[in-house]
Amino acid sequence: MSNAPIEPIEANPKRWAILGVLVTSLVVVILDNSILNVALKTIQDALGASQSQLIWAINSYVLVFAALLFTWGVLGDRYGRRKILVIGLILFGIASAVSAFSTTPEMLIITRGFMGIGAASVLPVTLAIITVVFPAHERGKAIGFWAASVGGSVALGPIVAGLLLERFWWGSVFLINVPVVIIGVIGILALVPESKDPNPAKLDPLGVLLSIIGLMLLVYGIIHAGDTRNWSAVQSWGTILAGILILVLFVWLENRSDHATLDLAIFKIKAFSVPLFAATMTFAALSGSLLFLAFYQQIVRGLTPLQAGLQTLPVAVGQILAAPNAARLVAKFGFRKVVITGLVITTSAFVMFTLLTPDTATWQMLVIFFLLGYGIGNTIAPATTQMTMSIPITRSGAGSAVQNTVRQVGAALGIAIVSTIVATMYSNRMNSGLIANAIELPKAVKTEATDSIGGTFSVAESLLATETISGDIAIKLQAIAIDAYMDSFHAAVLIGAAVVLLALVIMIWQMPVTDSTTQRQLPVKKQPDPTADSNDL
Repeated sequence: MSNAPIEPIEANPKRWAILGVLVTSLVVVILDNSILNVALKTIQDALGASQSQLIWAINSYVLVFAALLFTWGVLGDRYGRRKILVIGLILFGIASAVSAFSTTPEMLIITRGFMGIGAASVLPVTLAIITVVFPAHERGKAIGFWAASVGGSVALGPIVAGLLLERFWWGSVFLINVPVVIIGVIGILALVPESKDPNPAKLDPLGVLLSIIGLMLLVYGIIHAGDTRNWSAVQSWGTILAGILILVLFVWLENRSDHATLDLAIFKIKAFSVPLFAATMTFAALSGSLLFLAFYQQIVRGLTPLQAGLQTLPVAVGQILAAPNAARLVAKFGFRKVVITGLVITTSAFVMFTLLTPDTATWQMLVIFFLLGYGIGNTIAPATTQMTMSIPITRSGAGSAVQNTVRQVGAALGIAIVSTIVATMYSNRMNSGLIANAIELPKAVKTEATDSIGGTFSVAESLLATETISGDIAIKLQAIAIDAYMDSFHAAVLIGAAVVLLALVIMIWQMPVTDSTTQRQLPVKKQPDPTADSNDL
């Protein structure tokens, strides 16, 4: 059997309307995470959540999402992509409604995990459907719009969150998902044709279970170490080690399985693996470093959630301008040059974030945001197209699941590692600042005051209200917190710059100079028996 992509016999006449429906489904899932970033401070105040609980509210979604992408992709290839997409969206909508009415941080963490179960179907299945309904000459443009909607959703989420939080309670940032899900499901049932792999791979429940457990243990250990500031504790390093060992076992078993969830042969294709590395590193940098931007805007600069959200609009503008145009630039200059340029711009934007101070002019922030969005648009969109074009259409669900899973794992680890470093640095800076300024806080609130900038400001306000400290001491405490936070934030964005720079080096070093779009028909793993179940990539 040929390994070349199997093209549609004729283009679907409703393909652009189908793309609109798929993008609607995609937007609601991606929007949810960026909406939550702006709502973190409000949620922290409403539920009394600690810094680690806030991180888990994010990562419970991301971890389950990442761990189940493989499974949903294979299920879509096997049982029908439209069917799986509808099921996933309904689950996501129900879990969103329950999340909106969470009464404790623990409840929010659990319901967010259930949201991740449903959301995991959307990225691989929508991308697989695009690959099926669009002919080759339009596929790059369609994937560019798909990628632009991903980036635009990340940037527009804070604006939506700001509008909602100005008028409603924090739960509205989750409840808004329900009507969008209903519209998406109706559109999918009306327009999207059913498609599946004629030779689907077998399911791999053991592989799925190992990947979920391994990822959960690894990220839990990293977050726990940051929360306790104790990396030498058995619960920290032991959990991290256990997670790594289980993931190693997962890879070992997948490499020997005839129905692997993760087909490792795909990583031997440079047209897939190098762009995947670039996209993953960019996602990790964004997710980890810019998680703290909302606190900088709302606490350090004193902006409302809506004002903070509006300031991120240039990120969306940059991506919307870059991503749909990336296919034309690739055709003119080649994939390698376009992505290298995007990575250079993205790295520069991260470095520029280190110049931010509490009093930085708004226009300067807007310029940095635009450059960030434009750089990402010229990185993620062409990288996604390149990876998708490297995989046969019949395996598009599983193939897109691989790329999205690796990116989401990168995002989860980026959040866990960077937030741990920032939390540790902030705590150390706060303790040093308290000693240097001879400020004694009651033991009952000292941990909260040194946990996060939100906790510090909350403690300062409560102590001032009870006349435990004077107004001058409260102002000084907040000033120490801002200094400690800016140091931590600058460290976070420098880590982000270093991660993207690493992706740039790998792209220059490993990606062939020739136009790599021709590699989409590279031969891959041979199929020994044409009548057997195919794992053919």
